[in-house]
Order: sequence, then C-alpha cells, then structure tokens
Amino acid sequence: MAGTGNHEMKKPTEAGRYGEELAASHLCSKGYRILERNWHDRHREIDIVAIKGDRLVFVEVKTRRSDSPELPFESITRRKQHLLVQAAHAYIEKTGIDLKARFDVISVICYPDRNEIDHIEDAIYPDILS
Repeated sequence: MAGTGNHEMKKPTEAGRYGEELAASHLCSKGYRILERNWHDRHREIDIVAIKGDRLVFVEVKTRRSDSPELPFESITRRKQHLLVQAAHAYIEKTGIDLKARFDVISVICYPDRNEIDHIEDAIYPDILS
C-alpha cells in the first residue's frame, strides 16, 4: 500500500510517530478496530493493539526514510520480539481480553513522493522465541 509522501522527518521519533499514523490508518482501512496506541507496561511497549474478527492483534511498526541503510524489518531483534510478547501477556492480563492473539509487523518506508506500507500478519511466533 502506498500513501502520500513528502513528509519532513527530522528525527527518528518524528518518523516513528508518522509511521504509526500511517499504520493505524492502513489497519482501519482493512477493517481493524484500534484499541490502543503506544501502550506501555514498564519498559515494554506495543505500538498498536487492534481487533480483527476474533483475533487480538499486536502490531510492531517500523519506519525508515528511503535513504536509510537498514530496512525496517531488520531492526526487529529477538530481544525486541521477546519484549513485545511480554508486553502482550501484560496487556492481556490487565485487560482480561480473551481472544486468540497474533503478532503483526508493519513496515513503512518514506520516499520523498510516496510511502510504502508492508503489512505482514503472523510475523512473530511467540512459541519459537523460548
């Protein structure tokens, strides 16, 4: 999916916020219901928590400018995956939501004239992280 580009991003935090905005819009356009954005539990964070059908979806969003040497997906380390899974467990425990969960990743690459959004469902499998 592509969006309108040409967004000035001077700092990584600005890029991250912009990417999360694009990701949330993308999810809404695909029928997801956003429950939370930037949910925190101590040092753990979930970028987006959403529901799609009978699934609770935890979404990690990674944003890069087109001139970045690293692709967005490359920055999701095993440690980051562990923290995301731990945060998801904490979220479920605190909210009591009883749905099957999955972990998606949305990559946003910002070009001067457009944005590329790549959504990978079931990108992280908690059982293989142990």
